[in-house]
Amino acid sequence: MFREMRRKKQLLSKDKIEEILNTCTSGVLGVNGDNGYPYTVPISYAYKDGKIFFHCAKEGHKIDSIKRNDKVTFCVIEKDEVIQQTFTTHFRSVSAFGRARILTDDHERQYALECLVEKYSPDFIKEGLQEIKDEWNRVCLVEINIEHMTGKAAIEVLK
Repeated sequence: MFREMRRKKQLLSKDKIEEILNTCTSGVLGVNGDNGYPYTVPISYAYKDGKIFFHCAKEGHKIDSIKRNDKVTFCVIEKDEVIQQTFTTHFRSVSAFGRARILTDDHERQYALECLVEKYSPDFIKEGLQEIKDEWNRVCLVEINIEHMTGKAAIEVLK
């Protein structure tokens, strides 16, 4: 169903892929946007239990697109170093494919928000939990169930 990566020597292990997803703070979500055009948008996210969680407004291009077609892509770039003298780039990145689901169950919503607080404000859990209560009715939460993901790095980075 999904293409195999052509340059297998550059393939990252599942552990390295998960490390990148857990340490990076932003990625780019790709959806099937209006009029068949791809729509990409940077988002903050949390990765846990093989899923990606993010929050957003209850209305807008991103949510409309997900409601229309739940298939999405997500990309994180951990390293991007241009090496001028050798006309190359030392990079490390992850690409994921999956299905997005707008969370409506209160327990799932709470879990997703707690994952985000743990990732972005680990020293302010108590305050984060209060923020969740204060903003509960204003926030939309989305879960991406990952069906396939790959990680790739420049050969020079792997050495």
